[in-house]
Amino acid sequence: MKDIKVLIVGMGNSGQAAVQAMVKLGADISVQDSKTEDNMDPQLLTFLKENNVKCYLGEIPEDMAAFDMLIVSPGVPLELAFIKEAREAGVEIIGELEVAYRNGNGNYVAITGTNGKTTTTTLVGEIYKASGRTTYVVGNIGVAVISKSLTAEEDSWLVTECSSFQLESIKDFKPQVSAILNLTPDHLDRHKTMENYGKAKAQIFANQDPDQYCVVNYDDKVCYDLAKECKAKVVPFSRLEELSFGAFVKEGRIVIKDESGKLIEICQIDELKIPGAHNLENALAACAVAYFGGIDKNVIAEVMRSFAGVEHRIELCDTINGVRFVNDSKGTNPDAAIKAIEAMKENIILIAGGYDKNSTYDEFVAAFEGRVKSLLLLGKTATKIKEAAENAGFTNSIILKDMEDCVKEAYRIAKPGDVVLLSPACASWDMYTSFEQRGRHFKDCVKALER
Repeated sequence: MKDIKVLIVGMGNSGQAAVQAMVKLGADISVQDSKTEDNMDPQLLTFLKENNVKCYLGEIPEDMAAFDMLIVSPGVPLELAFIKEAREAGVEIIGELEVAYRNGNGNYVAITGTNGKTTTTTLVGEIYKASGRTTYVVGNIGVAVISKSLTAEEDSWLVTECSSFQLESIKDFKPQVSAILNLTPDHLDRHKTMENYGKAKAQIFANQDPDQYCVVNYDDKVCYDLAKECKAKVVPFSRLEELSFGAFVKEGRIVIKDESGKLIEICQIDELKIPGAHNLENALAACAVAYFGGIDKNVIAEVMRSFAGVEHRIELCDTINGVRFVNDSKGTNPDAAIKAIEAMKENIILIAGGYDKNSTYDEFVAAFEGRVKSLLLLGKTATKIKEAAENAGFTNSIILKDMEDCVKEAYRIAKPGDVVLLSPACASWDMYTSFEQRGRHFKDCVKALER
């Protein structure tokens, strides 16, 4: 990368990590962000100036052909006019994940899917760590890949959560083991069609070789069909059927059938601490990734029995006077929220709504039957979800101003045994910078009830 003219587009976490890496590698660096200098972090500005980084803040460089490479942050659409101009001028367009792979060390496990990525990635990371391997859990989970890859050793492992946005901009990225957990409508405001969305996800195995592995959900036929073009060994996992090869459920146990036909028992499904059918799928995927990644079955079983889940995903954060409060802020699309509702079973007071990703909410509302007793809505999609609920005959809903009002109202109407569930079915970007910030605010509002 030395002296290569690089424009880093977007100064979020990924972009900032890319700048730091490019400084170490000696690139000729420029950065671009839609924010003006007045709205940037002063510490970041100081770092950029100290390292002679050229800044285009609130503006676009005039001559895109002047750059050799654009490193585009995941949140930046690749169809923006100035990025198209650079592509037409022959400038290479890649993302931070690709840069990390090219310039760093280590072996990769890569996990994608619409839902369950964070839970499965975290679980696989815990298994790899427990096996004694030097392991970094990185990617869309919140730790930039390049922040670890440049200091990783050759025998290190980077267990990487990959979003469709990250996978759009890879060229050479090749994991030892990949996984696609599921595929349901999401991010259609950016990808436009499910076909485009599926193509982006399928990039995860595009460069894999026949001696590598790709773990795929056999029960999700749209997802499984993606693997038809996969050159790696396809390892199916299924919650619903016994398989001749792969990971599945047999007589209440998670088992794996290997390439020789040998059946390996991992653990009983009732030993899992993470609730819901979707988490059983996540566990099956994690077992397959770890086993075919060369991890001993006893190590896998030990972690499976002890893993308690991740923050912001069906996280029990408090019980007040018999009312449970569950934070599922990571439920950023309808399908994820449906899974949370199904995991809670019944007597749910649901808090939902947020940024509109062009999702539809008919199936989300259909999941309410026999489970959700009240619906409290906030954010830009509040009216859209309320209309979908009313069209389905669910009328016990109300639109409120903010999270604090929703939590207070939920507690006011709740009875002992009820569950107050935050599972928005939407992104957070209309009211919060991230789903993590939204989840923390929910938990703060719950704590305030006890004061």
